[in-house]
Amino acid sequence: MTVGIGADAGEAVALPTADMVLNIGPQHPSTHGVLRLRLTLDGERIITADPVVGYMHRGAEKLFEVRDYRQITVLANRHDWLSAFSSELGVVLAVELLLGMEVPDRAIWLRTLMAELNRVLNHLTFLGSYPLEIGAITPVFYAFTEREVIQAVMEEAAGGRMHFMFNRVGGVKEEVPAGWTGRVRAATDGVRRQLPAMDRLLRGNDIFRARTQGVGVLTPRDVAGYGVSGPIARASGVDFDLRRDEPYLAYGELSDVLRVVTRETGDCLARFEVLLDQVYASLELIDACLDRLPGGPVNQKLPKTVKAPEGAAYVWTENPLGLNGYYLVSRGEKTPWRLKLRSASFNNIQALAVLLPGVLLPDLVAILGSLFFVVGDIDR
Repeated sequence: MTVGIGADAGEAVALPTADMVLNIGPQHPSTHGVLRLRLTLDGERIITADPVVGYMHRGAEKLFEVRDYRQITVLANRHDWLSAFSSELGVVLAVELLLGMEVPDRAIWLRTLMAELNRVLNHLTFLGSYPLEIGAITPVFYAFTEREVIQAVMEEAAGGRMHFMFNRVGGVKEEVPAGWTGRVRAATDGVRRQLPAMDRLLRGNDIFRARTQGVGVLTPRDVAGYGVSGPIARASGVDFDLRRDEPYLAYGELSDVLRVVTRETGDCLARFEVLLDQVYASLELIDACLDRLPGGPVNQKLPKTVKAPEGAAYVWTENPLGLNGYYLVSRGEKTPWRLKLRSASFNNIQALAVLLPGVLLPDLVAILGSLFFVVGDIDR
């Protein structure tokens, strides 16, 4: 039912309307890829929203079952292609846990350093693309210029630009190039100097704030109900971060530097600010890793065929987009019997069912973009 102006001056009359079912996607510029949103609309107001996933499903979890423990890393870093290093890391940690394997200290610190570089790389992507989706074109140039600086040092170490393949069972692929740590420090210093320009461009921008402040409020109750995690949960006041609360890698030794960014309002603006401030916090962690990076070997010598003993292991990590879980079951063979992924984006995107009803259609893009998801991480 909508309201119109009657023949008599100032008289409001109710105009009967029928609800409309609208499909946004699965191929649509506002959906970040092949995601489909099935909306019921009353005029321009959303009544119900149903996220429909599965359009990118590649059966990665089944493919794990026919790949050995070296080969599964190739599959693991592709479901969230913006967090490739962190995604492959979780799988390798699960295999090492099942093997009871000790990893050299230098490899642990290099993994921590690369994980934070990957976090900055991930967040800069969304810090540039999110304003673009709601009409601000300039920030994407700032964000992607700085992103390339981080991309260059990660590519130099790993050899891959997008799918790094730097993790190995027992450590990392190889020692980093001579002088690499100095170039990382120079890269992070450069990003730190340039980041405030993008910060000022957006945080105080009246138009950007009008499109995001008070829009798409996600309550802590809904965060818990849908299993939302990462920056989106922390923007709603849910102060949980595995790096601090259940430390892995070298995070336990970085507690004096590690800063968990939170907000209380839970709206689109809060989610953006958490992502932005997390970049500052991750740059501090990168500096600390460089200062404390030990010497020594970077991997373990492994047999030609790695066979995990019979049993099960569960590892979860604080990936850039939220909690990623890896449940590995082995029957003592060279391939996993089962490897189940709990990906952050899958749970986070379900919150659209409560975020979108009641809002106007133009706010859909602002809310959808503020969930910072990767479609491959939903469908796997």
